[in-house]
Amino acid sequence: MNIFWHELRANRKSTIIWSVSLILLAILYLSFYPAFAKDAEQFTKIMEGYPEAVRIALGVNNADFYSILGFYCFPLAFITLCGAIQAMNLGTSIVSREVREKTADFLLTKPVTRSAVITAKLLAALASIVITNIAYLLAAILTAEQVKTADFSIKIFLLLSLTLLFIQLIFLSIGFIVSVMFQKIRSVLTVSLATVFAFYFLGMLSDTSGESAKRFISPFKYFDTAYIMKHAGFEGEFLLAGGIIFLLAVALSYFIYRKKDIHTL
Repeated sequence: MNIFWHELRANRKSTIIWSVSLILLAILYLSFYPAFAKDAEQFTKIMEGYPEAVRIALGVNNADFYSILGFYCFPLAFITLCGAIQAMNLGTSIVSREVREKTADFLLTKPVTRSAVITAKLLAALASIVITNIAYLLAAILTAEQVKTADFSIKIFLLLSLTLLFIQLIFLSIGFIVSVMFQKIRSVLTVSLATVFAFYFLGMLSDTSGESAKRFISPFKYFDTAYIMKHAGFEGEFLLAGGIIFLLAVALSYFIYRKKDIHTL
């Protein structure tokens, strides 16, 4: 438990910065909605000049785009991108931080098993993500209520917002296994940015191809906002795929960490 609180304190500054950043991003974009709603017709004409693939990639190829829920899908694409970087950072730091700061040998000489150590560190990372999502969700709902021009479904708004949490969990697990397999990571941010943007651009390419199967390549495409708005739910096969990635990555990370020699130099 001491390890958990120590890790939570170590992640405190990062959690606050990311939470505030995501909240400000949501407030900034949603504050544009009243003006956007007034000029929806003019914006429609502008967007008609763009290819369909570009509109899909930008998240504006939605019939309900001019409602506040449809408009919310546009900034949500950037918000989930930023959230993925936060989660990847947390995951990649779980083990690599001890190796990078040369404290792994000190930690592992304590009367606690490796599984207990890594469980406490993983739970602290999960807690940071949950705190970020709670703060973000409350701020986003309050902002949407202030700028709305008509009533909207809170349920669908919640479902759309939950895509941030699910994508973060997937990238947390990816960062976790990267941290275990490549412990001597000099720059966590560089690895996180490279990984997240690689998956993001793969997702954009899958949009342009029009093949549904290619969506499995990128976690960013597991949660289609147009589908969520139409069916008030998630696509089962993609939700399952995300769950499998998370569980397999975490399980494999535990297995590798328990067997692998931990070097500090």
